[in-house]
Amino acid sequence: MSVMKPGGHMPDGLPFSEGMRAGDLFFLSGQLGTLPGKLELNNKTAEDEFRQVMENVFSTLKANGLGAKHVVKCLVMLSDMKDWPAFNNIYLEYFEPPYPARSAFGANGLALNARVELEVIAMRSD
Repeated sequence: MSVMKPGGHMPDGLPFSEGMRAGDLFFLSGQLGTLPGKLELNNKTAEDEFRQVMENVFSTLKANGLGAKHVVKCLVMLSDMKDWPAFNNIYLEYFEPPYPARSAFGANGLALNARVELEVIAMRSD
């Protein structure tokens, strides 16, 4: 197992890795819609936060030579399931068929009072 290369969006000093690699699998820690290098959400609108969480995930994937086609599973945690359609619209800007497997649930109390947290598993198939 090894630590993934950071995507450059998380501040230093947090008590977890952005992600871990185990063989051909890459497990990203849950990502929030934080501004690069800060513990501050890009949450002027829900759509801003949803797009930022996707950008944060994809910056970590890119730093490790991965992209959308490598993502096999997404776990979406929303603070309010009423945001599901708006999140899904942003999600579809980043993925195309065949889509990754995905689960979603409503969560009470995400870190930083975020609207969304996204966890991703990717697989390199060289």
